Amino acid sequence: MTIAPVGTAQSILGSLSEEEILTARTVLTDAGLVTPTTRFVYVGLAEPDKSDVLAHLAGDGPAPERRARVMLLDIATGDAADTLISLATGSLLSSAQIDPEIGQLPILDEEFTIVAEFLADDPQWGEALRKRGVDPAKTVAVPLSAGSYDNPNEAGKRIIRSFAFVMNDEKDLPWAHPVDGLCAYVDIIAREVIDIVDYRLYEVPQESGNFDTPEVAGEPLEGLKPIEITQPEGPSFTVDGEHVDWLTWSFDLSFDAREGLILRRLKYQDRDVIYRASINEMVVPYGDPSPNRYWQNYFDTGEYVFGRYTNSLTLGCDCLGEIHYFDATLADEQGAPRTITNAICMHEEDYGTLWKHSDIFNGMSEVRRQRRLVISFFTTVGNYDYGFYWYLYLDGTIELEAKLTGVAFTAAYPEEGSDYQSAVAPGLGLPYHQHLFNARLDMMVDGTANAVEEVDAVSVPMGEGNPWGNAFTLRKTRITEESEGSRRANAEVGRTWHIINTEKTGRMGHHPSYALYAQQNPTLLADPQSSIAKRAAFTTNQVWVTKYDVDERYAAGDYVNQSSGVAGVNTYQEANRPLDGEDIVVWHTFGITHFPRTEDWPIMPVDYSGFTLKPYNFVDKSPVMNVPSTAAKHCHHH
Repeated sequence: MTIAPVGTAQSILGSLSEEEILTARTVLTDAGLVTPTTRFVYVGLAEPDKSDVLAHLAGDGPAPERRARVMLLDIATGDAADTLISLATGSLLSSAQIDPEIGQLPILDEEFTIVAEFLADDPQWGEALRKRGVDPAKTVAVPLSAGSYDNPNEAGKRIIRSFAFVMNDEKDLPWAHPVDGLCAYVDIIAREVIDIVDYRLYEVPQESGNFDTPEVAGEPLEGLKPIEITQPEGPSFTVDGEHVDWLTWSFDLSFDAREGLILRRLKYQDRDVIYRASINEMVVPYGDPSPNRYWQNYFDTGEYVFGRYTNSLTLGCDCLGEIHYFDATLADEQGAPRTITNAICMHEEDYGTLWKHSDIFNGMSEVRRQRRLVISFFTTVGNYDYGFYWYLYLDGTIELEAKLTGVAFTAAYPEEGSDYQSAVAPGLGLPYHQHLFNARLDMMVDGTANAVEEVDAVSVPMGEGNPWGNAFTLRKTRITEESEGSRRANAEVGRTWHIINTEKTGRMGHHPSYALYAQQNPTLLADPQSSIAKRAAFTTNQVWVTKYDVDERYAAGDYVNQSSGVAGVNTYQEANRPLDGEDIVVWHTFGITHFPRTEDWPIMPVDYSGFTLKPYNFVDKSPVMNVPSTAAKHCHHH
């Protein structure tokens, strides 16, 4: 492990080390909070207040102490606690019991095994399977988050819902064989089935989904020649621990079990742009109202802690070129450190033309190549695989791209057809659903005195001042307080949001800013009165703006599993704090609405979603005029 220099942002905000995870476990054990049935659901850095960090880095205050936040669950009693530990003094600072009426802690890996073993021995479940001609011994149980639906027999209980899938042998892809019309509701603490929804008999789809076999995939494609990407002189970036310098960019990175990759202190041309950026929440709401499926809404961060399932990446497969890998150290469910090797991949990519001009008067002909730095990780949550790619460009542009692939969730396709599924194989359907992500962008454009202006393109009516009717202009709307801070995209006016510094100006009098460009995709399609709309209120608008608060970290609140929607970015705004010239956070919701196609089965080609941040009057003139031309030996000709 590389030790960060004392007094740097890394030393304050860097990823937890193995030693720190062990310290946290020892403190909790010594305090009597760890028993043989206690599980560590989440272990992460409890970040200090931004103002304290910046004061210390400026030499105006002491270094904030490093603290760990640990969430504990007793799998025998269901008791849950949220604790805070001083890593500097090795002491317990606080421990609060979590009210199950507010929400439950995320689902444990161990609970996957418990549900499978429990249902395998349940006679009612076995009878329901055999009624469908299914051998219970050839099924797998898929434990799924329950949501919150005011079922009286679920109040205060830790609930998991489960479907069955047939797995004919150890190599069979079970997602191809859903046992539909059937669902078990399980109290995972009491180890009892509290309900079985058995509303319809379906034939189990039989066609194989084993896309790794020639029988399904076909013979290997011929004629595909290798692509090799080399940098004989090495990459253009340097790495010191978790700190990266790349040409005109610098930043720190870290890794968190819940949020995955975090970018910190992102600077362009040695000027602050973002203090902290991460994907803090995502939800996959399904649109099939069937009695055994209406509750399908999965929060892969808040309910499943998706950073735990990060893949170890492999050169030549997940990443190409001159790669630098970062390992991630997390805690397992016993509170012991574990390392995911090659969790984060960083490399450079050519990205086509940066700028070009051939002048008809002076004869100049110049072209420059664009390049970007890629920082990425991939996580697998059940059937879906998600890649998150941050791109930094030479011209100051920042992009986040989510890559969605894997196996879409399956159902039995009704003989009479369905308004809520796509038929993709004999008897097999893929329900309609959305993937909605939220990026928490703790902005710091040239400092902390920031504001957001919503910018629309507007036409000017023909008349005085516009006699020919060709005029159009832009309209800026300053968001001054949180009651104005929930905003929707609008493609008709090309809406963008400019995060500006309110105190500084460039040489032309403009306030430096970064503009957020949203993709024009639907927000949550569920009814506004639905349970999921309340629990995932962040999905109902593309942009939310709040004043910075160190305790407001997640768009759907701290305790998402079985939450009723009492916390989240919409509730943060209820304080109606000022936003003009303040330290602000921009929460951006983006994603795709997936009406699956036959091409998505059995393995889904990558689909993409994301957003862009571009400098807008941040630099006084083009920042890429000094990019050198490509050496002739790298320009190949036939």
